[in-house]
Amino acid sequence: MPITEDSRPSLLADADQVPGRSPGSRSRVGLTRETLVVRVLQVSLGLALVGLWQLAADLKWPDPVLAKSPVQSWDYLVGAARSGELLSNTWATMSAVLIAWVLAGLAGVVAGLALGLMPRTERVLNPYLDAANAMPRIALAPLLIVALGIGQSAKVAVASTLVFFIVLSGARAGVRSADAEWLRLSAVLGARKRQLFFKVLLPVATPAIFAALRLGIIYSLLGVVGSELISARDGLGQLIAYDSSVFQMDGVYGILVLLAVIAVILNQLMSLLERRLLLWQPPADR
Repeated sequence: MPITEDSRPSLLADADQVPGRSPGSRSRVGLTRETLVVRVLQVSLGLALVGLWQLAADLKWPDPVLAKSPVQSWDYLVGAARSGELLSNTWATMSAVLIAWVLAGLAGVVAGLALGLMPRTERVLNPYLDAANAMPRIALAPLLIVALGIGQSAKVAVASTLVFFIVLSGARAGVRSADAEWLRLSAVLGARKRQLFFKVLLPVATPAIFAALRLGIIYSLLGVVGSELISARDGLGQLIAYDSSVFQMDGVYGILVLLAVIAVILNQLMSLLERRLLLWQPPADR
């Protein structure tokens, strides 16, 4: 028998009356099992990649100079951590990442919401925003380094140019996604512009803004490390550049793995923050 709108409540009620089972427990159990399976597969894939890395090192492929094993890279990280070099350079990179993300993220949210609320201004500025966004930001890094020096300011500037446009696009798209019927209905019911913004537009745009901020923090890391690779006093990118120049490839691989771990941690923290702050969203959308 097909499930109709009239029959659905009774089916749900019957399912909830099963002895020893609370409403919704089946979905929670399923979610837990699915999460466990995903975690096992993730760990298995990671171990397989490490095994392939070790095999390539044992076979001296593709080149003996490049063939460094996971153990050698781990030993490098341990030695760098004991000397304090790894911690100081990681802090130099992450502080610039967070500063660029916060400053450019705030600017991008404000600019994106403003453009979304002012369609005529958006149409005027669109060609210039597209042109600026199309520029390869890494090509601007030498110019910013010359202008701002090799300190933290240049790294923050390079990363900010990446984060700003990502968050700007997300905020602008979020405002555009607001249902026109909701806006018209709210206006008919007497809602003021301030109420429309805080009660309709901002809640609708918030998921897109969080998605852009989540992507932006990864691009902030990329921008900072890219700037450090060109020129910087310190940072993980500068360590990679130095180790590459002296053919210390175990150090290069170790720092690249560290950067990958940092990116995963940042992404997971943003996902957790998003789930905590957007509890009003349906579970499927989170």
